[in-house]
Amino acid sequence: METTEKVSVAQKALEQGKGILRLAPTWVPRSFCVPGRRIKLHPDDYYVLGGERGGIDERWLSSTTPAKNGPLTGENEGLSAVVYSDGTSEAQFLLKDAIEELKGELIGDRLWNEYGAWPMYSKFFDNMGPLPHHLHHNDEQAALIGQLGKPEAYYFPPQLNNHGGDFPYTFIGIAPGTSKEQIKECLQNFTKGDNKITNYSMAYRLEPGTGWDVPPGLLHAPGSLCTYEPQKASDVFAMYQSLVNEAIIPEELLWNGTPKDRIGDYDQLMEAIDWDLNVDPQTMANRFMAPKPVKEVAEMEAEGYIENWVCYKSDAFSAKELTILPGKTVTIKDSAAYGIIVMQGHGKMGVWDIETPALIRYGQLTNDEFFISEKAALEGVTIVNPSTTDPIVMLKHFGPANPDLVL
Repeated sequence: METTEKVSVAQKALEQGKGILRLAPTWVPRSFCVPGRRIKLHPDDYYVLGGERGGIDERWLSSTTPAKNGPLTGENEGLSAVVYSDGTSEAQFLLKDAIEELKGELIGDRLWNEYGAWPMYSKFFDNMGPLPHHLHHNDEQAALIGQLGKPEAYYFPPQLNNHGGDFPYTFIGIAPGTSKEQIKECLQNFTKGDNKITNYSMAYRLEPGTGWDVPPGLLHAPGSLCTYEPQKASDVFAMYQSLVNEAIIPEELLWNGTPKDRIGDYDQLMEAIDWDLNVDPQTMANRFMAPKPVKEVAEMEAEGYIENWVCYKSDAFSAKELTILPGKTVTIKDSAAYGIIVMQGHGKMGVWDIETPALIRYGQLTNDEFFISEKAALEGVTIVNPSTTDPIVMLKHFGPANPDLVL
């Protein structure tokens, strides 16, 4: 597609949607994961990309960040596509390209002028078992390999957690009183079987409808609940646990994120750990997130909706859960562009029909994911719930420094 055509189609799509773009589902496999089968993909399609690619256990949302899945990574893997129809034909083009063409008209001048891109994405992470204890590097560490650091957060949507998987507990941090020498010894034992690093951590039971904040440098071993994960636009990480759920983790993932000239240097791995953050005795108080209403609940219910902040401890992104009560029509205003995923119910949002699919084939389009321009957000998005029984529930993911995030 020529650049001029991209500009034309992106502009047409934004005008057609009255400031709201419809997005296609973006599925991402992980070779080291076993799908939890809760993200509505058809049972026949979890391994549709082939066994060596691994199962599909992630759906990326509002993503302009390419997935880093090694040499077999597919073209545009991880990148969200905009769906445009002129009535006679249907076209898809990358959200990344739309933002590069439309700039502040789509994401707002504040974000465009500072980042020149959409600086976050979200995903559903759906693993049957726990992940290894690992961390994401901060900006300074990630810059050594030409990447950005990655803060992230978790929210566990009740709609996607009909079962808890094999281990619905997350290890977070390092137990107070642990020495750096003990952790370094675990890393040095990585190739000797189980390096037992979680002996020096604490696990917390995961509860649907709540979440956790995970800054860079914090060791964490995500549990097996299906997770909505807003995060900075980066895919940097390093695995610090060598055995999880009886599966060996390749040593190359320990050094993932390490500059080539420092591979083998365990001091470099230790430098990536934010020690004070990890041994914080107030981890539960400082990292756990219960939903917080955006304003008085009674006032919202009288207007036909309930909206809660569900991710609110990071300056790099934020997220809300919006519920439109049965039979209600509401207009919701926000001060920044955002992506949405519909979790429950059906109805209208602006000019679009919205609905929650029960089952999705790989490659099938849906009416559950959209991107709202800053202008449309400021003017207000009108949502109509025609059901007499079922609420509409959607999750909304925002970029850095959300002007509305005042708690």
